[in-house]
Amino acid sequence: RLRLHEEKVIKDRRHHLKTYPNCFVAKELIDWLIDHKEASDRETAIKLVQKLLDHSIIHHVCDEHKEFKDAKLFYRFRKDDGTFPLDNEVKVFMRGQRLYEKLMSSENTLLQAREEEGVKYERTFVAAEFIDWLIQEGEATTRTEAEQLGRRLLEHGIIQHVSNKHHFMDSNLLYQCRMNFRRRRRLMELLTEKSRLIPESHDSPFCLRKQNHDNRKHTSFLSVSPTKEIKIVSAVRRSSMSSCGSSGYFSSSPTLSSSPPVLCNPKSVLKRPVTADELLMPGAPYVRKTFTIVGDAVGWGFVVRGSKPCHIQAVDPSGPAAAAGMKV
Repeated sequence: RLRLHEEKVIKDRRHHLKTYPNCFVAKELIDWLIDHKEASDRETAIKLVQKLLDHSIIHHVCDEHKEFKDAKLFYRFRKDDGTFPLDNEVKVFMRGQRLYEKLMSSENTLLQAREEEGVKYERTFVAAEFIDWLIQEGEATTRTEAEQLGRRLLEHGIIQHVSNKHHFMDSNLLYQCRMNFRRRRRLMELLTEKSRLIPESHDSPFCLRKQNHDNRKHTSFLSVSPTKEIKIVSAVRRSSMSSCGSSGYFSSSPTLSSSPPVLCNPKSVLKRPVTADELLMPGAPYVRKTFTIVGDAVGWGFVVRGSKPCHIQAVDPSGPAAAAGMKV
């Protein structure tokens, strides 16, 4: 994705007097994959990109095509428009990646070669010491909370007991990182890998998420976090919200478990549907407020969903809308 940005394969494009930010043309991507030896032929390239589409890494800009076609159709990485599903499992994975980077830092001495039951293991950590470290790093406030975090990391395959005999517990048992987050993966691995696919993660506390589009204008958002990789292409416009069609919501999102991912978007923040008549009814428990939001270079910092009436789905805590007092 970052290479495509750098080489301007991903850019703002116009079609029928409408601009679609940060998108790529399917046919051009196929050409690029073959030219850069990421795929041997067009058929293989289509299969590779279809994998990304199936796992909600990319999508058609209007969500109209579920099959990737070698044609002049616009697609976009969900990370570039803030629609990347951020469910609880993805959050655990992202947190695990952050902890992994901390553990691998040169000043950290938690990982060492140790023995358990007469067998020597490399890069291990003692559960009790790991819990101390989590509290020290501010990742948890109590030992119980830290232990629960360790259990979640183990359940999601991020850490494991050295001999895979025990769950995570506050003890002197040895554990290791099961996943190497620093390994650079090739796209061709998608066709041979049997294990679950892990989407590219980010550490942004705010993920702009939308489901469909409207035919009016588009607004740009900073929906991509400033990770080390993204800083490499800091000159790229890294966000957008554009679009096409009606509203409506799905309640589930892709998981990182061994079960097949479900192709859908994050659910609405609405607890129940509300009608315009209900909002305007005399005596209704609603308050009318007017906000004046001065947009910055990135946008206005909020996401609107639905119609008749619409509602605020998300507000960037560091954006202009939040500064004006807008809330979800």
